[in-house]
This record gives sequence, C-alpha cells and structure tokens, in this order.
Amino acid sequence: MIPISKPYLTTDEAQSAYDTILTGWVTQGPRVEEFENKFCEYTGAKYAAAISNCTTALHLAMIIAGIGKDDEVICPSMSYIATANCIKYVGAKPVFAEINPDNYNIDIKHVKKLITDKTKAVIIVHQIGMPADIDEFKKLCDEHNLKLIEDAACAAGSSYKGKKIGSHSDIVCFSFHPRKVITTGEGGMITTSNPDFIKRIKLLRQHGMSVNDRVRHESGKLLFEDHLELGYNYRMTDIQAAIGIRQLEKLDWIINERRKIALRYIQELKDIECIKLPVEKEGYFSNYQSFSIYLKKDCPVGRDELMQKLLDAGISTRRGVTTSHRETAYKSEYKNLHLPVSEDAADNSIMIPLYIPMSDEDIDLVISKLKEFLITIK
Repeated sequence: MIPISKPYLTTDEAQSAYDTILTGWVTQGPRVEEFENKFCEYTGAKYAAAISNCTTALHLAMIIAGIGKDDEVICPSMSYIATANCIKYVGAKPVFAEINPDNYNIDIKHVKKLITDKTKAVIIVHQIGMPADIDEFKKLCDEHNLKLIEDAACAAGSSYKGKKIGSHSDIVCFSFHPRKVITTGEGGMITTSNPDFIKRIKLLRQHGMSVNDRVRHESGKLLFEDHLELGYNYRMTDIQAAIGIRQLEKLDWIINERRKIALRYIQELKDIECIKLPVEKEGYFSNYQSFSIYLKKDCPVGRDELMQKLLDAGISTRRGVTTSHRETAYKSEYKNLHLPVSEDAADNSIMIPLYIPMSDEDIDLVISKLKEFLITIK
C-alpha cells in the first residue's frame, strides 16, 4: 500500500533524541531554546516560541491578540477544525469566510463583507502549504484596526514574495505534526516581531510562571517562582526540540524533493481535462505539504468512487480539506450558513500520496491509475 504521507526521519533524529535524553533535560530546556533560535534564523522572524502543538499555539495567539468573549474572528471554514476551535476556546465567535477556488485560501473579497464592529481579528490559513496573500490582508487589517493571525500549520518552508512564512506578521503559528513537512512527533512554534507578545507567550506556555525551570536550575541563588496569571502547560520537550533541530537542517532539501514529485504530478496530469491541479502564482512558493486534485463535474467518476478505486489499486488517498461549519460540533450553530465555493472544493477534491523518499515506481503507479480512472475512453 502506498501511504498518503509519512515523515522523513533518519538515524540523525534518533541519535539527537538519544543524546538529549542522556543530558537529563527531557522537558523544556536548552534544546528548546536552540530550536527557537534556529527557527528564527531560518524564517527571518525576530522571535520564536516552541509550543506543544499548533492548536495550543493558536489558542495562545487568541489570548495575546486580546480576543475574548463575544468578539468575532473571521477565518476560513475550509480548514482543519482547530482553526475555528481556537476562537471558541476564548469565548469568541468564528465567522466563516469563503475561499479562493484556485488555491483554497481565504477570499479577501468575502472577508471585507464580513467585517463588523465586533470583528477583532482575521485568521488566514496557508492551506496545504500554499501561501495566502499576506500583504493584502495586512493592509485590510491595518485599515480596520484588526489583528492578523497566520495559521501556518502546513507552511514551514513556504515563501511569500521572497521571504519565508513566519517573517511577515506579528503572530504566525506552525505545526510539526507527522503529516507536516518536518515533524517533532507533536509540536508547534509561534513566531512574532513583537517583544511584548513573545514575553507573554513564554509566560503563558509554562503555567504563567515567573521563573522557568531552567533559570531556577541554573541559578546560583535561591529562587522561588510566582504564577503571574492563568497559564497553561503548552511546553515542548527538549527531546522533541532535538528532533526538530535535525529536521530543520534538512527542511530545504526535503521541500526540494517534495517539489520534484509535485511538479512531476503537474506535468503528467495537466492534460486530464476533468481535473484541476494546484496553481502556484508568481511570488508564491509552496512546500507542497499535500497535493490536492479537484474533480470537475464532467469526471467519469466521483470523488468517493475514485478514492475507492485507488485504494483497491494499493494507493491511499484522503478527502479534501473539510469545512468546519458542516462538522457535527458546529453544524447546529451554523445550520443556515452556505459557502458554495468551500463546500464544492471540500466535496470534490482528494489528496494523493506525496512524501519522501517516494520511489519512481510508486509515483508512476499513482499517475497511471489516475489516468486510467479519469480519462474517458472514447
């Protein structure tokens, strides 16, 4: 069975984790700080804070952005449900916007129509690694005095107008889940250019503790901590950070290899008239965290039938990105909401295998089976 994805991990990461365990620092410690510093160097961000995962990073993003009860935050419905959940965590309301069908990113024209006196922030999602139009959203948010938050869960290593994602705005949240381009098992990162934000993020991720464990451990004086505000246990461990450091060193190479596969898919499948392939505009650079194919209405097979045929042929797939407003946790509250572009994209797209190392034989099989099932024989 050809999997939909798998992490690229080698003995380098295993050795680094092993060496870290032997130091005795197995929770948040010096390796976390090293990972943060190297992530800043890679992305061009001023500050970074390693977090337990991207969902907790988004939760902290809501808090430091000042989002609270009865506020409204505009975000795409077509995104993993954590994007909407983080808004709910602070008592605010997700206001779901449409997406652009060319890249599955949030549609700024629709966002403009949704802004009200209650709107406090906009979350843009760099969907499956393809950057959203950050500059246009920064301009819009500045005009309306709104916070801009980037959900970059899938976008480590992607670039927008020549700069890595993570360096453009004040709150950017990353994921290192195994489905992402690099992984720490679970884990996340927040980057920011705001010194007040980074100070509070690092406070909140460790129970609001005034003195963290490492500072207390390394001090030659007796120190007692105070808990300055309601905080959380959202820490990354040094073991995870050690793995992340090795992964980060390979990130550009990993992306280059992933793009070779993605561009081969595009070249080989571009003549199949009943599908739509990813579009990478000038100035946008995707890490191809996933490769999505949209099935037009004239396809000889529907989405579910195609997925089953591919599964029967030994090829794993996943349905397209889901719409949060139609998930059970949300659909009663949003029962009257209809987002035709998002719903159509979610219902008629699939993700096909993309990972490294992926053999030429497996790539050829995916391509040949898609052609077999999608090209109508006349």
